[in-house]
Amino acid sequence: MFKHSLLLIYRGFVRSKTTFFINLVGLSTGLACALAVYLWVNDELSFDKYHQNEGRLFRVMENQRTPEGVNTRDGNTPLLAEALQAEMPEIEYAAVATPPNFFPKFTLVGKGKSIRAVGKYAAKGFFRIFTYPLIQGNPDQALVDKNAIVLSAEFATTLFGTPANAIGKSLEWQLADLKQTCVVSGVFDRIPPNSSEQFDFVLSFDAFKDIMKMGRRVDWADANGPFSTFVVLQEGANSEQFNNKIAGLLKRKSAKNANRTLFIEPYSASYLHGEHKNGVSVGGRIEYVKLFSAVATLILVIASINYMNLATAKASRRLKEIGVRKTLGASRATLVVHFLTESVLTAFLALLIAVVLVQIALPQFNEITGKHLTLAPKLSVMAAFLAIALLTGLLAGSYPAFYLSGFKPAAVFRGTLMNSVADLWTRKGLVVFQFTLSVLFIVCVLVIHRQIAFVQAKSLGYDKSNVIYFETGGKSAQQPGAFLAELKRLPGVVNASGMWGFFVEMGPHGPGPEVEWEGRKVATNNLGVNYDLLETLGIQIKEGRSFSRKFRSDSLKIIVNEALVARLGLQHPVGTALGTAQIVGVAKDFHYASLHEKVEPFIFRLEPQAAGTVLVKLAAGQEKETINRLRRFYQQFNAGMPLDYQFLDAAYQAQYASERRVALLSRYFAGLAIVISSLGLLGLTTFTAEKRRKEIGVRKVLGASQVSIVYLLSIDLAKLVIVAIALALPLSYLVVRQWLNSFEYRIPLEIWYFLGAGFLALLVAWITVGTQAVRAARANPVLCLRDE
Repeated sequence: MFKHSLLLIYRGFVRSKTTFFINLVGLSTGLACALAVYLWVNDELSFDKYHQNEGRLFRVMENQRTPEGVNTRDGNTPLLAEALQAEMPEIEYAAVATPPNFFPKFTLVGKGKSIRAVGKYAAKGFFRIFTYPLIQGNPDQALVDKNAIVLSAEFATTLFGTPANAIGKSLEWQLADLKQTCVVSGVFDRIPPNSSEQFDFVLSFDAFKDIMKMGRRVDWADANGPFSTFVVLQEGANSEQFNNKIAGLLKRKSAKNANRTLFIEPYSASYLHGEHKNGVSVGGRIEYVKLFSAVATLILVIASINYMNLATAKASRRLKEIGVRKTLGASRATLVVHFLTESVLTAFLALLIAVVLVQIALPQFNEITGKHLTLAPKLSVMAAFLAIALLTGLLAGSYPAFYLSGFKPAAVFRGTLMNSVADLWTRKGLVVFQFTLSVLFIVCVLVIHRQIAFVQAKSLGYDKSNVIYFETGGKSAQQPGAFLAELKRLPGVVNASGMWGFFVEMGPHGPGPEVEWEGRKVATNNLGVNYDLLETLGIQIKEGRSFSRKFRSDSLKIIVNEALVARLGLQHPVGTALGTAQIVGVAKDFHYASLHEKVEPFIFRLEPQAAGTVLVKLAAGQEKETINRLRRFYQQFNAGMPLDYQFLDAAYQAQYASERRVALLSRYFAGLAIVISSLGLLGLTTFTAEKRRKEIGVRKVLGASQVSIVYLLSIDLAKLVIVAIALALPLSYLVVRQWLNSFEYRIPLEIWYFLGAGFLALLVAWITVGTQAVRAARANPVLCLRDE
């Protein structure tokens, strides 16, 4: 029986080659999109889930109540982990670590080799909390010694030949003007690519406390800090009860902390749900996961609608087949299974083509998404692909199966079968739904593109063009004054300065220390800078002056931005004392964070030794020559250390990597939606022209013009597209407005975005329908009528 059904399905495919081809192309394209998005979503959802303590591993967070609302931080005081371990029996392990990207790259020197590497400090429980397996060394003892360093297998091999050879060997690390000799106490295996943090080595946090002079302070709870605190709860411990228990810990330690509340959140949730507003998690990368999943699903729905429309529109060709099979005893259930099998087989054939398309497109897709996805023959991936194809086939074939199997044999053989109004409206409704989604995608592409262009062109309050930055080490870090003075003398160097930390994307772990004036407290971001930093970046002074070597007391002065002045309500800011520092100047507001956020209060502190990161303004048109001079000068000043620089505008653009990916993917998705929808229109127009072939012949014999024939065949489908546009425009307005609301600074929504999208969709529909209509109108009426 099944073999007979397969034979009938094959004959049906051969008999309706055009319909079969259109369905195959539409379904394979939609499935290719869905499969690529599935690989991306699956990878995103797997981040940080590989740790053996998953389910009991948490990050300690903090909510701070301010007059502007609740500010959520993932940074804590450095001694919090020790206090929690000592006071909370629910905790099995607790450890503090420096946050990701807290330091610029270190320089590691061992066995005469020098390499740049990403490092962090962590407490001794780090390798028990996280699953970074040690292939050499003991996870309990690896970070006990203050002079210990744990290397990645890759760097241990680079420096010492093999991981085993590295154990017990000495090496020196350098960072700015700091350096220390350490002994390799362990080697950890390669960190998986689905880890949210990548690093090359780990140092003991006890050594960091010594460097920063962090003794065991009685008032430790009063301190703020950017440090990450991680805990693993005991088996069976209730996380909600533990949250209630630690919420008031800082408040119990000190009355000064009445506005601070601790809580924990799963470590693996931070990657996807890392955005908080007013103390509540509001998403993060999970929004893109939902967005792309929804888009892929909708594109599959559009492809399935093509199948539904073409299958039901061509019902007249299968009437006799259905009538004969019913007369011979086939039940409606049998026919439903037959038609569903037909659609599922089509979907599986489309799946084979889709897998080939994904394999071809995967390198480009990886480049867009910043991933390293592969089509590995994993059972889970194969099962997911088959499930997606099966569901697509069932969805595409569901309506046609129940529609076609419902015909009555007597009506079929009498030729009295008529399409019901409901059937016609269903097909029209599906076409409208297709193009509604297509118009929505086009509007999204236009608005996202304009917003990204706005972000790139907006004046930031500083000049990022022709500015490079690099991290110092060796002699340049130990003698920053001499280094910067000689650097400025190089031909092509307009200006240069240094800072501690980095300029772009300040405050990733929440605002820094609070300042107080007349009872008002404001959390600030602040930066230690060298002379000429504001001049190098072109930051303008609104009141007062910049830091100057003419005034020796400037190391006790600060420069604030307009946002801090407004927040504190300062009428005459220059000369006002904030704590022990006096304001010497007010800088105009500048966007040190992304345009997603409003400009927050900011303080510049003068630190003449600040040169951890050096910024150099290059003369326009001389960038290449100047960088070559700078490279030679740097290697002369720091023997054996290569210059590793980046452009400031590239760092700024990196803040919008996600938005650019959304923009590019949206463009592809919109194109796919339009192509698949147009395929459906093409199929419907072709079938309509074929069905009305004799009518067209009669009309032409009676004198109808080609224009009137084209109008006859096009008008009904064009009306459906216009209805789709009318429905899509208000829906698209709501969608893009919601997306734009994530930006504090955004473009206005102009009417041409929506009218342009509607016109583009209508133009594509006219071209698609018109080409087939013109072809039918130009047919010889003799050929149309010769069968009569």
